[in-house]
Amino acid sequence: MMQITTVVKQLLIINIIFFVGSMAVPHASEYLALYFFKNEQFGFWQLLTHMFMHGNILHIAFNMFALYSFGSTLEHFWGGKKFLFFYISCGLGAAVLHSAVNYFLYERGLSHLQEIGLGSQAADFLATGNLSFSGVRPAGLDENVLKDMFQAYNGSAVGASGAIYGLLVAFAFMFPNTPLFLMFIPIPIKAKFFVPAILLYDLFAGVKGGGIFGGSDGIAHFAHLGGAILGFLMMWYWKKNSFNDNRWN
Repeated sequence: MMQITTVVKQLLIINIIFFVGSMAVPHASEYLALYFFKNEQFGFWQLLTHMFMHGNILHIAFNMFALYSFGSTLEHFWGGKKFLFFYISCGLGAAVLHSAVNYFLYERGLSHLQEIGLGSQAADFLATGNLSFSGVRPAGLDENVLKDMFQAYNGSAVGASGAIYGLLVAFAFMFPNTPLFLMFIPIPIKAKFFVPAILLYDLFAGVKGGGIFGGSDGIAHFAHLGGAILGFLMMWYWKKNSFNDNRWN
């Protein structure tokens, strides 16, 4: 097993400090989690801080194990500066795609309210989740569209998963034939098959709006995809331009 590298170790420590601190400081997540940019709780710093916040012990445990497993290998080959640049960039890419999808859901909901004649109630709906109409349900009202709008506006995202997905893509890019194990499936799968498979699942779950067994799973699937997409683009660019560690260290 590869020895933990310097930047990975520092990232692990920072994540643990944030996790413990968020439990000790009241309402910390309200300031550090990523909110929709039209929400009054949004702060520009959340684009960075959200990737160091985690919802529970399993969330941080899985992400930190992946950071150690894949990050140490990549940092060993790239060096600390290039690795950190890649990691943070993928986390920001996750935030951007997640926010873009939320913007689409928000705008779709606004248009729907206007179409059914309830556009004037948009602000009240976003604040309370309720609409008022005199006994008669408006024709064409789509509760799923409004639910998505409400969640996009009021929900928040936390976790290093977007950055981790970037690391997964980079690992598969560099070591495509390395066997990996999918949780609960004790069969080694080559990285070049493993990573696309989990990305396809995230795309399916993101479009479907929940897990494979139905219902919302509380996972920001498009954030995963955002980190992976930016990770792929960076790896493609670096390979095309023969990027090397000497330009960073």
